Amino acid sequence: MQTFFYDEQIRRFLLQFARILSNFQVEFGKDPATGAPTLIQVPVRYGDATRQVQTVLQNNSASSMPSTPLITFYIVGMDYDRPRMQEPYHVSKLQVRQRTYVPETEEYETTQGNAFTIERLMPVPYLMTLNADIWTSNTNQKFQIFEQLSTLFNPALEIQSTDNFLDWTSLSVVELDQTIWTSRTIPVGTDDPIDILTMRFKLPIWISSPAKVKKLGVVEKIIASTYNAQGDANNAIANSDLLLGTRQKITPYGYQVLLIGNKLQALKQSAVINPTNDNTDPQTNPPSAEFWQAIVGLYGVLRPGVSQVRLESPWDDNEIIGFVSYDPTDNRFLLFDVDQDTVPQNTLPPVNAVINPLLSAPGAGLPAASTGQRYLILEDIGNNNNPEPPTAWGELYAVANDIIEYDGEFWQVVYESTTGINVQYVTNLTTSLQYRWSGIDNGAEWVKSYEGLYPGGEWSLVL
Repeated sequence: MQTFFYDEQIRRFLLQFARILSNFQVEFGKDPATGAPTLIQVPVRYGDATRQVQTVLQNNSASSMPSTPLITFYIVGMDYDRPRMQEPYHVSKLQVRQRTYVPETEEYETTQGNAFTIERLMPVPYLMTLNADIWTSNTNQKFQIFEQLSTLFNPALEIQSTDNFLDWTSLSVVELDQTIWTSRTIPVGTDDPIDILTMRFKLPIWISSPAKVKKLGVVEKIIASTYNAQGDANNAIANSDLLLGTRQKITPYGYQVLLIGNKLQALKQSAVINPTNDNTDPQTNPPSAEFWQAIVGLYGVLRPGVSQVRLESPWDDNEIIGFVSYDPTDNRFLLFDVDQDTVPQNTLPPVNAVINPLLSAPGAGLPAASTGQRYLILEDIGNNNNPEPPTAWGELYAVANDIIEYDGEFWQVVYESTTGINVQYVTNLTTSLQYRWSGIDNGAEWVKSYEGLYPGGEWSLVL
């Protein structure tokens, strides 16, 4: 059984400190061709080298000297920082909920995945003291490096050892504490050692114990009401689609809502709407006596520009969101200002209308043909069932659910429904309705994409 987990906490702070000292340059002569200064990058090394590594660096020679310029750093102190001490027995608990991860696609879905409780023990404060030695062969090199490095610490430089948002010890600051300008002494003597500028830094850090992670699996969800929209308690308890453990949906009196254009109408649970959502015919508002002021008054106050109604998309896990306000002309309706970012995006250019090509044609119930006109047709043209189509369509052959377009001379099919495997979205310019093509493998039909009837439980009111 493993009893220790090495998290490399000190090493991560050292790596961040090394990055602070990296990427500095000094002038090293001039380019003979252009006369411009030649710049070289100053290497950075950690100073605590093992004996074997030091032998390799010195080319197996005791008389070999390090090349300059060079920056080395090393730890000179690790002291318990008593002024920063806090309650040593404190335990911080966090509840974390993940989104569902699909390994096959390597993507996250919009549904809830695993839930965890993270117990973090109080970390121990330490004050790390580091020396950075700047090795130079002349005073000019020392000036160049010092001027670049010293301006960073005014008064300190913040670093982050990890990007884990659960790690409360990742942030620290680097403070310049002391500068020893030279390692040489006077009198110099007969030897000529490399001049070293030493800069001493202090880093207040935390050393953490491993956190305890507990997976939550006892309570899967909470049912907020006894019955679902259909009055079926058994299916309501077994249905996990709503994720009621993370949110609560309010369906006043089990009402349905009908979205037509930019207006929402509340309908009783028993109301039957015809036509339904699964066709292309525009819907009409049925008579009703349900007023939104009375419904909203059960829960609070409607605030224009703030209050929302959220409609569950019938095709995926997304929501159609709109800001709502009372219709000043009719108490039965809410004005629904849809958030366009939540509406499915069109994948096909819009059509001028949805038509029956056997009953109408250009110049016969439709405007005269002009370049760019597009129609979604509901019947076949020029096949065995209709061998003699209206002459206005020319020699066009198309099947129901195709989209046809006039190119200035002939009508032609620009979207073939018989080969349309993928889901498509298109808008009818006449009615402003958006339609969804389900694909030949999923019913092969055009239906309303988001306008229509939403039963109780498939919409929510956000005040």
